[in-house]
Amino acid sequence: MSASYVGNQGHRLVTSIEANPANPALCLYLSDPNNLAPGSAGPCGQFSETPPTGQQWVTLPGPSPFAGKTFASTRPLGPLFDTNPFVSTVANSRYNSLQLELNHKTGSLTYGAAYTYSKCLDNASGLQDSTYPFDPRRSISLCNFDVTHSFVINYDWLLPFDRLVDSGWGKAVARGWALSGITRFASGLPITLLESDDNALIGANAVPVDVPNFTPGKVLSYPNPRSGKPYFNVSLFTPEQMGQFGNSRRRFFHGPGLNNFDMTLKKTTKIAETKSLELRVDAFNLFNHAEFFNPNGDIASGYPSYVSGVNQGGSFGIVSSARDGRILQVGVKFQF
Repeated sequence: MSASYVGNQGHRLVTSIEANPANPALCLYLSDPNNLAPGSAGPCGQFSETPPTGQQWVTLPGPSPFAGKTFASTRPLGPLFDTNPFVSTVANSRYNSLQLELNHKTGSLTYGAAYTYSKCLDNASGLQDSTYPFDPRRSISLCNFDVTHSFVINYDWLLPFDRLVDSGWGKAVARGWALSGITRFASGLPITLLESDDNALIGANAVPVDVPNFTPGKVLSYPNPRSGKPYFNVSLFTPEQMGQFGNSRRRFFHGPGLNNFDMTLKKTTKIAETKSLELRVDAFNLFNHAEFFNPNGDIASGYPSYVSGVNQGGSFGIVSSARDGRILQVGVKFQF
């Protein structure tokens, strides 16, 4: 038996980051037609932080620092460049865990058990995550592969059927049977929250970076994916105010957990000194337990709305798919 602490840090990890982010405050000002002079380009807004080719924004005089000026673009690279994500090594991560392990052999049975309690934080788990371009620290959240609890049991049992038969063909048939498997119980993966409507007016349209606003409260409201109701309390989340980046962490709570049994039954028959034949049946997810994927975390997909118990609205917070059910396979292996 062993107990250990395992931790690590990662620095200069890759992430997608918007190289040409719009100025949200400027775009918000230009979004009001009352601030625009005659002949100006149309209002700035979501997915339109760059004016049409050949046009500029011209503002009327006023007390704002943006008043009485001409703007060719709200982006630092000018009007010839729109959204432009690139790979940058500004991401960091840290992982801490308690790991317990037990291995034992008794007679024809060998088994082991392992438990891990861990937490992983980063501001990008890969290129699929976009980091807030003005302050990467605001994107710190759970890693997309974070699993708080993981308990795994493995076993290999040489079945003693041959003890029931004294000799002859019966003993040959009864000898060489083995049962092995892996059983796992684990917390779910973190739910990724996002807002794909560009309300923050950053213009990171190729790899969205926006997140909704969050009001503290009990997050997991109906943590039963079979209920047809939102897996988490969607009322705690609201869209960003126009021109303001949301206050929610990208990932801070987990989705449906894992309950899985994989098992193998095999029979090995010795044919000659250097030759043997193995027949085996493998079962993955033996008990056909539903293993759900995470719910939809995009608030821009709309809030669910129920009529007579049936959702007629959006899919925010809804679990709509699962991993494969039980899979059986039969194999034959000749060893020589």
